[in-house]
Amino acid sequence: MEKAYQPSEVEDRLYEKWLKTGCFTGKGDDEKTAYSIVIPPPNVTGVLTMGHVLNNTIQDILVRRARQLGHSVLWIPGTDHAGIATQTKVEQALREEGRTREELGRQNFLEHAALWRDKHGGIILRQLRKLGCSCDWDRNVHTLDEDYSKAVIQAFVKLFKKGYVYRGQRMVNWCPASLTALSDEEVIMKPQNSTLYKIRYGILETPGAYVEVSTTRPETIVGDVALAIHPEDPRWETLKGKHAMRPINPQAIPIIADEAVEKDFGTGILKITPAHDRLDFEIAQRHDLPMIDILNPDGTLNEQAGDDYVGMDRFSARKNMVKKLSEDGNLIDEENHQNNVGFSERAGVPIEPRLSEQWFLKYPRVEEAKQAVRDGHVKFFPERWEKTYLHWLENIQDWCISRQLWWGHRIPVWYKKGAIRSDPANWHVSATGPADPDKWEQDDDVLDTWASSWLWPLATMGWPSEAEMEKKAFDHFYPTSTLVTGPDIIFFWVARMIMAGLEFKGRSYKPEQKIPKEEIAKRIPFRHVYFTGIIRDAEGRKMSKSLGNSPDPLDLIEKYGADGLRHGIMSIAPKGQDIRFSEERIEQGRNFCNKLWNVCRFRLLSGDLVDNSKMRMITWRINSKQINRHDQAILLRLAETCDEIEKLYEDYEFNAVLRSIYRFFWNDFCDWYVEHSKARVGNEEEKGTCLAIQDVCIRQILLLLHPFTPFVTEELWTLLGFSSGQSIQFENPGTGKELIENLQAGGIELDETVLLEINSIRDLVTAIRSLKAERKQANNREVVFSYVAEDDKAILLQRHEASILASVGASAFKRVDSPPSGAPGVVTSLGSVFLDLKSGIDVDAEKQRLQKEAEDLQKIILSIRGKLENSSFTAKAPPDVVEGARHQLAENQTKLDETREALQALQ
Repeated sequence: MEKAYQPSEVEDRLYEKWLKTGCFTGKGDDEKTAYSIVIPPPNVTGVLTMGHVLNNTIQDILVRRARQLGHSVLWIPGTDHAGIATQTKVEQALREEGRTREELGRQNFLEHAALWRDKHGGIILRQLRKLGCSCDWDRNVHTLDEDYSKAVIQAFVKLFKKGYVYRGQRMVNWCPASLTALSDEEVIMKPQNSTLYKIRYGILETPGAYVEVSTTRPETIVGDVALAIHPEDPRWETLKGKHAMRPINPQAIPIIADEAVEKDFGTGILKITPAHDRLDFEIAQRHDLPMIDILNPDGTLNEQAGDDYVGMDRFSARKNMVKKLSEDGNLIDEENHQNNVGFSERAGVPIEPRLSEQWFLKYPRVEEAKQAVRDGHVKFFPERWEKTYLHWLENIQDWCISRQLWWGHRIPVWYKKGAIRSDPANWHVSATGPADPDKWEQDDDVLDTWASSWLWPLATMGWPSEAEMEKKAFDHFYPTSTLVTGPDIIFFWVARMIMAGLEFKGRSYKPEQKIPKEEIAKRIPFRHVYFTGIIRDAEGRKMSKSLGNSPDPLDLIEKYGADGLRHGIMSIAPKGQDIRFSEERIEQGRNFCNKLWNVCRFRLLSGDLVDNSKMRMITWRINSKQINRHDQAILLRLAETCDEIEKLYEDYEFNAVLRSIYRFFWNDFCDWYVEHSKARVGNEEEKGTCLAIQDVCIRQILLLLHPFTPFVTEELWTLLGFSSGQSIQFENPGTGKELIENLQAGGIELDETVLLEINSIRDLVTAIRSLKAERKQANNREVVFSYVAEDDKAILLQRHEASILASVGASAFKRVDSPPSGAPGVVTSLGSVFLDLKSGIDVDAEKQRLQKEAEDLQKIILSIRGKLENSSFTAKAPPDVVEGARHQLAENQTKLDETREALQALQ
């Protein structure tokens, strides 16, 4: 066994071994409990981020744990075609070559994009292997794969035939950069420092009279078709039925009354630009107003805006129109204004509300989706996200599913050539297309990327093909067990997958029919959803490439090993809470792996291995007559840890699982048991029993740690002879009860009261060590301690006297009837312990040290007291500063009193 653990020598070798032996292959076995996970498909051209590290480490922990428990496990990997993001990158690459997608044409562009994807895509999946992710790579799926694409298209057709999908002219979110519509969920609202312009509109029927209208978007004035007031606003009662003159591109527009107008915003008069504002659109529909679209798809103004502005960028037009308003005397005022502006999630530019002909989806099975969560068929961890989920479903809006892109799933709708496209009589909707394609034109748009990924748990397992579903063991692995994702896509993906599962799994129901309650649990896509937190830097900022505050996970793996990264990230990831990243914790993860390696190496150096291949083989090596109270205590603590971890896994408390393992390994086993075993290992008579108990502990530690640190545990599992020929990932750690039963089968009985006894001794040792440290005697092994204790406690202390002396480093530990005068002490559950300050030290030197300490404390006290007696300080300083000074005075006075007592004891 090498002196130090070298991750680079182990990780690639073990991963290749796992792949060759089929360790990750998901096979349907009805005699076993199924456990399945579908990976949240990353962007096909993405790279590994710290968010991916967290998310996929958690998934790997879950599937490795499930394998250990003997389940049939499937973890499906895959990637998303990421319509907008990928097409944007491909077009950018084309522009650098001096070409455009229009020049290539649709088919050539798609072939070019596919080549670009194949060259740049899939990197992240290879990087996930470096992290140790145990996916079934033979099942890898891409959302543009042929079978998956068929599922997406058939889902659209099924929904269309049921009346869920419709085409209409609606107000949509439009991205001027990506030139496509966006759903509400793809728009990020950001607070902005804007300007509120107060503009004069003349009253046509009353020459010289005017009203003031406030707006943050003066560039849309040329699209105004009316002014609106609230019908109950007394200020504008006389305006009803009159007309105003539009101040740019002058035109008379009516003044209407509508209850949607906010009386308290601005002047209480709203300009109506129905083609560029959702509220204005709704008002215009109620009052049968015309729609004037003044914008081109790229955010420039079109002919409707007038000759002076046509072709001008929207923000340039704003500046020019403000200048024009000012020159004409129609700009009354400008004031700073804080408002929320919608930005395209992908392109990062302000979106435009735009009237557009699009395909929309009425969400199916909304009520059943609520019921699935309310009734506990789908459980959220943390539970608080349930309220967010239900709130969204209560206020759900129809989903704009068409995108003006080429990269994606083309909408399976054909229009009769030369006929009116808005007439459904001229549509052909099918998965295969019309029989006479020359007479038809297919819709140019593609589906929203999320309209493919909402089928992920279904389509990755062969749906809707019965043959493929049987081949991929759909009935065995669906519903999947756990989804691990971020709360930021609870609407994008989680809720939509639940609705898709309810709609498409099993028999078909008409929209007006409710799915029977007993079927819901079988149709949901997953039973549990675990929401991760967001990884932030030390300053609390979300990690991102643009900020440059996110380390490259591959660099961290090279530096600390995959296990070090996994251990470090999970040690700072409490359930559902944001995470403050610290490379120091990753380093600690590496150090933990090194400690584990060194402990195992120390075990090998302590004595030969016998037969460790099965737990019963190890327990048979334990001589029950040689078991002492420390042996019993460590085995009881091990059983206690196994049971504690079982419960923590049920609650998805991964951070606490790791903490529990760490506490047992580091504190109970290394710091306590191994130290107390050293003398016994040197005794040939007891050596075998002692090493066997160490082997029991190490075996269980490796099993419990494996899901978190798979590489180092697999390597040590083999080196210490625990392997019976198969990987550690197929070995069940078992429960605490099973461990105790295993020991009992070997004739070993454990007294549970012993654990309390040893814990109280450990607490006493910790207290004594602290007492020594406080008195600067930490390294003095000649000190003498005395204690005052009741008879039953004294018997216990006498039983453990030798180990107490060895643990604290002292020459004597004796019982006395009363506390020694002036001796510093500490109170424990077993009695009061006192330190003889004269023992094992140079009394004169200690007196001088204490005298100097007393003088320094007196100076500090005088300084603080002088400050507090200064009325200027107590009157002007903040109350918490004054209170802090009083606390310091009391604290230092206590230290001075203790130091004087110590000096007195040395006289």
